[in-house]
Amino acid sequence: MNLAKVSPNGQITVPVEIRRKLNIKEGDKIIFLEKPNGEIVLQNSSVIAILQAQGKLGNIQLLEDEILQDVMDIRYDKEK
Repeated sequence: MNLAKVSPNGQITVPVEIRRKLNIKEGDKIIFLEKPNGEIVLQNSSVIAILQAQGKLGNIQLLEDEILQDVMDIRYDKEK
């Protein structure tokens, strides 16, 4: 079990074990999702974006690393 303290501004520090498991790095955004049973789940928004992109691509077979690299290239305006 990991514990996080809420600051007066409503901020929390995500414990290092959780950051590692979710591959969260400095500057990443996280999403709080509520399941139908009321449970709140924390996700790395990059993972959600990759899964959505994979779903829209349909039959095109790309590896997660390839999609992530494309997203990073676009984010940081790099040319291939």
